[in-house]
Amino acid sequence: MHGDAMRRSSGALAVAVGVGLAAASGSAWGISCTVGATGVNFGVYNPLSGTPNSATGTVTVTCDVLVGVLASWTVALGSGNSASFAPRLLGSGGSHLAYNLFTSAAYSSVWGDGSGTTTLVSDQRTLIVGSNISNYTVYGRIPAGQDVAAGTYLDTIVVTVNY
Repeated sequence: MHGDAMRRSSGALAVAVGVGLAAASGSAWGISCTVGATGVNFGVYNPLSGTPNSATGTVTVTCDVLVGVLASWTVALGSGNSASFAPRLLGSGGSHLAYNLFTSAAYSSVWGDGSGTTTLVSDQRTLIVGSNISNYTVYGRIPAGQDVAAGTYLDTIVVTVNY
């Protein structure tokens, strides 16, 4: 046990979250929107550090409009490897590492699909003719003190934009 913990604390445990994408498009109000994302990469997780790992990613919503319009939308994040949002799970083989994604750096509102205690990110903007880009920061956190096997832990989150 002691030797195993020392091996992990030396940086042998790499953790990354890949954010998968689901594009949303349509023609509401002459608008066509797509979604993209950069993943949340937690880097090396040290179970002995006593502090949580935190990292950020970005969700980008690009809307093309033919006529300037006031539009609103919501951005939802799926639960990934997990059956629920409390917590989400990074996976490596049969091992799991609990984590979650939040709407702010306060880490108080879990960014999900609006069900249960999760929160959607909502926005409303006046869109001009052409492409309009909106970026939203995803705040990720892995709680400290999880004793898991060394490995690369991943999850894929589906991003959905409803407008």
